[in-house]
Amino acid sequence: MAFKIYTKTGDAGETGLYGGTRLPKHHIRIETYGTVDELNAYVGYLCESVADTGVRELLIKIQNNLFTIGGMLALDPSKSLKVPLIVQGDITRLEIAIDAMEEDLPPIKQFILPSGHHIGSLAHIVRTVCRRAERAVVALHAQEPVDPLVLQYLNRLADYFFVMARYLNMLAGATERPWEQP
Repeated sequence: MAFKIYTKTGDAGETGLYGGTRLPKHHIRIETYGTVDELNAYVGYLCESVADTGVRELLIKIQNNLFTIGGMLALDPSKSLKVPLIVQGDITRLEIAIDAMEEDLPPIKQFILPSGHHIGSLAHIVRTVCRRAERAVVALHAQEPVDPLVLQYLNRLADYFFVMARYLNMLAGATERPWEQP
């Protein structure tokens, strides 16, 4: 028998966590992993827009990590079920990539506007969705404990996308547009 995409169990505004507990779809836990899913979709769009195979490989790894985070967040916290986890090495991988890109970038001396070449601008959009996902996880963490590595990963990931936006703009020959104070 084939798997059906629709179950009709969410028609009344509830959804199930991994472990069976049902929550309203507006619950902060659902909003949190939904935002991580949205981020993952944007990362996929960015991945398909980048030509560099090394960058694409890291973006695919990031997508897998975001799927892992979504699974961690979709787990009923009262159950002791095994799910894949984010590990320190995932954060270190981002830091190494950030450092490598920053070696080629001029230092920032003022705030810059999220703009530039369309690929750099897309990376800025991904960064802002990542920050929204991070805020959602922090809000959930204020109510129920979340693995601290998830918080660290999303924080570092937003930093990665900021530097990536600058880096992609540099590769495309786009000039960074500084913020002009009124």
